[in-house]
Amino acid sequence: MVTLLARIFIRDREGAGARKAYGILCGAVGIALNILLFTGKFFAGVLSGSIAITADAFNNLSDAGSSFVTLLGFQLAGQKPDSNHPFGHGRIEYLSGLAVSLLILLMGVELGKSSVEKILHPAPVDSSGVVIAILCASIAVKLYMFLYNHRLGKKLDSPAMEATALDSLSDSVATTAVLAATLVGRFTNLYIDGWCGILVAVFILWSGIQAAKETLDPLLGTPPAHEFVEQIRQLVMAHKGILGIHDLIVHDYGPGRVMISLHAEVSASENVLELHDEIDNVEKELREKLGCDAVIHMDPIVTDDGITEETRERVVALVHCIDDEINIHDFRMVSGPTHTNLIFDAVVPFKFRLSDEEVANKIKTAVRTLDGNYYAVVNVEKSYT
Repeated sequence: MVTLLARIFIRDREGAGARKAYGILCGAVGIALNILLFTGKFFAGVLSGSIAITADAFNNLSDAGSSFVTLLGFQLAGQKPDSNHPFGHGRIEYLSGLAVSLLILLMGVELGKSSVEKILHPAPVDSSGVVIAILCASIAVKLYMFLYNHRLGKKLDSPAMEATALDSLSDSVATTAVLAATLVGRFTNLYIDGWCGILVAVFILWSGIQAAKETLDPLLGTPPAHEFVEQIRQLVMAHKGILGIHDLIVHDYGPGRVMISLHAEVSASENVLELHDEIDNVEKELREKLGCDAVIHMDPIVTDDGITEETRERVVALVHCIDDEINIHDFRMVSGPTHTNLIFDAVVPFKFRLSDEEVANKIKTAVRTLDGNYYAVVNVEKSYT
């Protein structure tokens, strides 16, 4: 159905506006289907006297609200940058996904409270054919909603749609549990309506927590995907004159709005104007091929001094003896009348087994073994990738 509606209402399904159009379409379809499910389940709940079915109906009503939030999020996120928001409004999509996850958590809590009340005061549940048919149809519709939201969420890399997909999956499981309780009550004298409601509530709460994590992480800031980092590295290193890169930072301002900064190592003996022109070409290519704006800082390194290069390689070997996860960059030698300073940055991962001070002290001790006149001046920093 969504594919058919997309063909009718979305003219450009691969262009820049496709993301916003698909988000609005899926939000509108979600609102319509959830209101339909609420109506059917509320009728079934009243008919059967089941607290689980009635709670499930209001869960679908909240889902309609979630779909409205998703629709609104895509609409606002698609706005162009302005003077107050020069980086665009893409993060609103993350906020809408977070709002959806909070609604999921709220429904889980409310369903849990209603289920406890049903356990304390059990009552028989009517299980007519109409009630069972409505529940079966609801399961089928929610599975369909999960599939199209999940597929488009992956295609568009949308946390909001992924959160909606998880919500739909939790709803289908919840309704399956309600159906099971209804059938058990029909063929036995066991009143497990409340207990099934508790199980449903736990599943809904778990789904809400997972959805919240998926949307909170990009808001707080997460490292870029390894594949994306490798794409950047390969593209930059393919340019003549770039000898290495470090201090890569990826700034995520919402889907489709990424900015990066990095340091590019260049030969200190090359013409600075030619190197600057090459850096401009790299920034342009990153924008065209990977869709990200880049700011690149040039780091000149000595390439025609055999002593510096040999010493650097020996220091790298010593550092890797301490731990293979430590890397160095910006290496230079400053000689004086009594000693030589080896100045460089050491990069360690977060939650490294050694403190920054311990890393620096171990490196300084190791450098002294190279030559008694060598002193390491080390700045220990963390990697953002």
